[in-house]
Amino acid sequence: MTETRSHYREELDQLEASALGGLDLARQALGRTLEVIEQIDVELAQLVVADDDRIDGRYLEVHQGLINLLATQTPVATDLRLISALLHVLKNVERMGDQCVNICKVIPLSGYEPPADPQMTELIVTMGRESMSLVSQSKRAFAERDVGLAQDLVRQDDAIDELNRRCFHLALRIGEDADTREWAMTMLLAARAIERVGDNAVDVGEQVAFVVTGLFREFEDASHPRLVSPDVDGSR
Repeated sequence: MTETRSHYREELDQLEASALGGLDLARQALGRTLEVIEQIDVELAQLVVADDDRIDGRYLEVHQGLINLLATQTPVATDLRLISALLHVLKNVERMGDQCVNICKVIPLSGYEPPADPQMTELIVTMGRESMSLVSQSKRAFAERDVGLAQDLVRQDDAIDELNRRCFHLALRIGEDADTREWAMTMLLAARAIERVGDNAVDVGEQVAFVVTGLFREFEDASHPRLVSPDVDGSR
């Protein structure tokens, strides 16, 4: 029995490592997507779309492994929380990959030499780099069970939201040329997708608090979007 439980513990640890490794795959995909935006690289965009199969494969593999543990073992309460949280992490990883695919699918619509605005491109690339930082921090927060580090994701996500708003206002002022405005609308779609990656990273952080405290609380909500509890006991 002891050997069986030891094997179970090792398997759960390996599944956690694989799930968190999915965040690395998502971060890599976002980095390549930023290259696509910056260089208007249609060929690289196609590679990002094709490579999303790696993220989907990771999702399916780890998801099935976690379900098998639930079916064949008897996880205690803390392990049940971890398994539930990892299933949520996987879903967010898969969504991050999908956001990169969404961006790379619309980039060719603007052509190989679109009338790009350097200021908007810089804003979007900055957003992307900030989102990459959030993804990395969410992974570290989960691995270290650091609720404070997880809650700090909200502060950084607010900065991404502000950059997204600046992109929107810039698009409104970008000029009357039809091609330029069409390019700007495409870039707004990209900015929105990057903003969602940041939101997904915050969602991963919320799972850290759930694993540690046993209580789920959104770090942000519609009525108090900037209210973040400094406590780690799940209270507000």
